[in-house]
Amino acid sequence: MNTPGRRALYNNLSKNRDLALEIDQVVKNVRPDGWRGVQAREQVIKRALYEVLKDVAEVERIFLIIKQQREY
Repeated sequence: MNTPGRRALYNNLSKNRDLALEIDQVVKNVRPDGWRGVQAREQVIKRALYEVLKDVAEVERIFLIIKQQREY
């Protein structure tokens, strides 16, 4: 876990390295420019997270963590 964002995901996903790396990659692949604070753009990321996590509550929880990380 070599970046602050990856570490935050790892620490909040029960130290599941594979899941943290998968989410990191998914977010980096789908995030639109200037997505913070724009609901439609945030939904793009949430939809991609749902494809991985399959749980709406978990998507919301992880999305808040992602939103706080500058690298995303």
